[in-house]
Amino acid sequence: MDAGNFSDEISSKRVVTIGDVTLGDGSVMVIAGPCSVENREQILSAAEIVKANGAQMLRGGAFKPRTSPYSFQGLGAEGLKYLAEAGQKYGLITVTEIMDVQDLPILVDLADVLQVGTRNMFNYALLKMLGKTDKPILLKRGFMATIEEWLLAAEYILMGGNERVLLCERGIRTFEKYTRNTLDISAIPIVAKMKGFPVIVDPSHATGRSDIIIPLCRAAIAAGCDGLMIEVHPNPQKAKSDGMQSLNYEQFNRAMAAINRAIQFMREENACE
Repeated sequence: MDAGNFSDEISSKRVVTIGDVTLGDGSVMVIAGPCSVENREQILSAAEIVKANGAQMLRGGAFKPRTSPYSFQGLGAEGLKYLAEAGQKYGLITVTEIMDVQDLPILVDLADVLQVGTRNMFNYALLKMLGKTDKPILLKRGFMATIEEWLLAAEYILMGGNERVLLCERGIRTFEKYTRNTLDISAIPIVAKMKGFPVIVDPSHATGRSDIIIPLCRAAIAAGCDGLMIEVHPNPQKAKSDGMQSLNYEQFNRAMAAINRAIQFMREENACE
């Protein structure tokens, strides 16, 4: 398959249901939580705030791929158990990253959604194995991947029989230095038109900055995203990973209010068309 073989016709929208949450039906879901599960108290505290502000899904990394081998790598299975406990306690769907096929059994048992991170988008052996599961897969775009490569990575999962695929635009590497990556807003309507996958947008990893999360959430909603993934931490200054891009609880409260206003505005705009 190449770019020339993708149809110009609008694809029918794929709908993915996870528990009582549906993505791809025109609503906008919010996934929120810390980059890494650091301890039990931290993830329980974050889950309480995530739930109180109306988000439906809780994110938290237990197995963390880090550029530096000296950085915090996550708590592993212990962190995954804390995440599962927090999700159960507050009625939140849990999202966590899978890095290695050998971790698949415990992740399938304890997590609701398995995330393939940007570094593993090209890990075709992993994608094939995930295609054999019935777990929803959140596939992040590789930070140097074209839209075509991203969609073809999704095909590896589909070919295994698993059609519960969510795509996550998390920014791509460019020459820009003011943000960690460059958020590709144009990818949202393109992917929706070409393949109909639900598209999640992660402004936290896209920018590496907490101060511009709200305007990028508004832009993503206007472009037609199906969900947002936002990093939230009780004390970003002391976070063991990605503190600069994490919102504190007060900031997250403001962000959710802005997101809800943007969703309502788009509903009214669409109703007028």
